[in-house]
Amino acid sequence: MSQRKIEVPLMSDLHARGEQPEYLVWIGSAGAYDDRYKKVTRSFIKVLTYLNVSYAVLGTEESSSGDVARRAGNEMLFQMQAMTNVELLNAYGVKKILTCDPHAYNTFKNEYPDFGGHYEVWHHSQFFQKLIREGTLRLDSEVFRDQVVTFHDPCYLGRANGEYQAPRDVLKATPIHLEEMPRNKSFALCCGAGGGQMFKEAEPGDKEVFIERTEEALDTGAQIIATACPYCMVMLTDGIKYKNRESDVKNLDIAEIIEQSLNL
Repeated sequence: MSQRKIEVPLMSDLHARGEQPEYLVWIGSAGAYDDRYKKVTRSFIKVLTYLNVSYAVLGTEESSSGDVARRAGNEMLFQMQAMTNVELLNAYGVKKILTCDPHAYNTFKNEYPDFGGHYEVWHHSQFFQKLIREGTLRLDSEVFRDQVVTFHDPCYLGRANGEYQAPRDVLKATPIHLEEMPRNKSFALCCGAGGGQMFKEAEPGDKEVFIERTEEALDTGAQIIATACPYCMVMLTDGIKYKNRESDVKNLDIAEIIEQSLNL
């Protein structure tokens, strides 16, 4: 696949020229700093560029959404982040937000309205589902022909916001074989890193949650564990390593599956 440089439009540059993109792409902390999830960000941007989507990013102006601060109990920090972000987004006239992070998605959609931030928020799986239904995005590549894939539901996309179908519609648009885990959708087991858990020690128990969830995924016989959240990717990638299955099982984000299906 080509690794050509992509010129990513900055909101500040477009604003200075009097141009208004349709979508602000919120990269998120993991998408900007985590080495593994930066690859997902690149895949997502490559697909948006290929589809000629009107978008821009904040670049160095982007800060944390404040999600982790609120989940960890630092309400003051969350409110400071929210008010600062809302002021910036509103100054740029942002109406629609696209993000790969269900935690940012949930925060923008359900919590920012309390601070004057009223946006149309899309998780990337929902956005791709929309494009597939419109016929704008076609995934008829043979790259994933007959490969067994299982999908892990992110808590903040699924249980928190009731979105279970979008990522499955995207996966089913490719020639894969989707094999569900016994616990899926509203009954899915968490990966173990939501609610600020990524930054603290695991709760005491017989088995860490990410190991149990990885075992459920591996039991499906899947060659690919598909995820749609940076925390889920960290935890399940660690689980694959813990179970010594790196040689035959991959963890791919929805955006990476689409990028590869398009042969970008």
